[in-house]
Amino acid sequence: MADVVRLSFHSLRFSSSLLNSFASSLNSLRPGLLSIQKTDKRVYPLLYSSAGDLTRFDFRPRKQPVSFKVHATVAETDQPKWWEKNAPNMVDIHSTQEFLSALSQAGDRLVIVEFYGTWCASCRALFPKLRRTAEELPEIVFLKVNFDENKPMCKSLNVKVLPYFHFYRGADGQLESFSCSLAKFQKIRDAIITHNTDRCSIGPPKGVGDLKLELSLAPKNRAAESTSA
Repeated sequence: MADVVRLSFHSLRFSSSLLNSFASSLNSLRPGLLSIQKTDKRVYPLLYSSAGDLTRFDFRPRKQPVSFKVHATVAETDQPKWWEKNAPNMVDIHSTQEFLSALSQAGDRLVIVEFYGTWCASCRALFPKLRRTAEELPEIVFLKVNFDENKPMCKSLNVKVLPYFHFYRGADGQLESFSCSLAKFQKIRDAIITHNTDRCSIGPPKGVGDLKLELSLAPKNRAAESTSA
């Protein structure tokens, strides 16, 4: 009966040169097999299993799945909305009184009124080009009327589509009105060429449709009226 030889775990250690020599011999015997890489020069303890196979302990740490949560924060910016990016000669109108006052203060200058909606895609597409035109023509006053903020006034001025434009000038009152899109922007340029000419108007500004200009009397006129009474 064959003797059973028990080998201690600590007694079985092989150097890296012995392992490399064993690998070379194995590759020469079986050329069809993949060659054993020689990059690992670390020495590992070996032991025999119950089946007589030679196994090696692998002391490399196992990669544990790492779970973490990413909290994305959205920084609030103070960037202006597209309809707030005005040129210096653009004025936002918030009421009928502001509209009438702006027309009165414009005097003999050409006034272009844009009726728009913040939700209107066509208004948004046209606005950058309108702003550049305003920057190129600082002598013209551009008034911007938000449709949702001024629905009664827009109804009185017969604004039914957006974007919509009115042209005014001093005593001549309203000169022209039409709807326009980005594809037809040349229509606005043509109207500017027609109405933005050098001239002098005689008389006070006219009313605007059903709206009336509320011009305040000067103090001396009021004093004259009280004296005559």
